[in-house]
Amino acid sequence: MKTIKFTVFGNPRGKGRPRVVSRNGFAKAYTPQDTASYENLVRVEYELQTERYRFDDNSFLGMRIDAYYSIPKSVSKKRRAMMLNGDIRPVKKPDSDNVIKIIADSLNQISYKDDTQIVDCRCCKYYSDEPRVEVTIKELGTCE
Repeated sequence: MKTIKFTVFGNPRGKGRPRVVSRNGFAKAYTPQDTASYENLVRVEYELQTERYRFDDNSFLGMRIDAYYSIPKSVSKKRRAMMLNGDIRPVKKPDSDNVIKIIADSLNQISYKDDTQIVDCRCCKYYSDEPRVEVTIKELGTCE
């Protein structure tokens, strides 16, 4: 059973809502530019750090996402130490479900056929001096 790990550096991002534009009586939905840019960053980091590994199309997958948020500059030294120690955790946007969504959607057709293969998922939020998202994808078995 294969396990893949990679890191996306920078503050965690969430999946943005699609925008809808009406032109000539027709509605067209599109992905916001900042969401599309972050999805591309996730793909690039995955391909660079994992040698473009792709799980089998019949695999059941587990995903673990550790999202590390930057610490606000206005925080006292005591609170900063508590944040770094994990005593205080981020209760702010983006929500965990949106972080999962942007990472899982980014890896469709790259790491796996479709994110429906993910049968077990966990997202944890922390503070750090180095904001990033650490992703672990583990093969749990196959359906054959």
